[in-house]
Amino acid sequence: MAEELSAATSYTEDDFYCPVCQEVLKTPVRTAACQHVFCRKCFLTAMRESGIHCPLCRGNVTRRERACPERALDLENIMRRFSGSCRCCAKQIKFYRMRHHYKSCKKYQDEYGVSSVIPNFQISQDSVGNSNRSETSTSDNTEAYQENTSSSGHPTFKCPLCQESNFTRQRLLDHCNSNHLFQIVPVTCPICVSLPWGDPSQITRNFVSHLNQRHQFDYGEFVNLQLDEETQYQTAVEESFQIGHEALTWKALSKQLSSS
Repeated sequence: MAEELSAATSYTEDDFYCPVCQEVLKTPVRTAACQHVFCRKCFLTAMRESGIHCPLCRGNVTRRERACPERALDLENIMRRFSGSCRCCAKQIKFYRMRHHYKSCKKYQDEYGVSSVIPNFQISQDSVGNSNRSETSTSDNTEAYQENTSSSGHPTFKCPLCQESNFTRQRLLDHCNSNHLFQIVPVTCPICVSLPWGDPSQITRNFVSHLNQRHQFDYGEFVNLQLDEETQYQTAVEESFQIGHEALTWKALSKQLSSS
């Protein structure tokens, strides 16, 4: 199927994964200057945090794009036509249905430990799937993320496989790849637990694989970990309206000046 995809298009399977969340693209949008593609929500959140730069290459992003990024409709259409392999069970799934498949793929859940859906900061589920408020645990997780920091300001973690501590995310990644690459022991990911949406009861079967797949970047560089998702979303919407209003005001002023 990968050969069929490459033969029919200029895309490879990697092109269908968002560089921010590391998942299959959801509502893909593309930057005009550098042509990089992201999930719409990931892009808007990154714009809120990083300002005017592409989250991947730090290239410039126009003010209009920051408020209303262009949908990558060509990529969406290809995702509906072609299939890719599930990372864990190797089942062939249409790319646009891959996230839905991950929710029910036990091998995926065992391998990576956390849900593939974009996390909700306010609602969690108990062991039988019932929703419940988790403001307390969210606050505790955020505090833990803030308190364990290195001199450089980056959060630090303890390796769950050997209990060595004071690793930044990158150092923990390097340490595990060097010392525990073939060690498969069920543990709780300290990075996931430290995040606002972290679940301390979630067990990761293959921790090193999970690190390499889910923690190649610092979440704090893309999202404000002090704000819940709804607050960040509302802020982005308000800024979008403000930019739109300023654009209309400038257009009206320009028209008035040209007619005078």
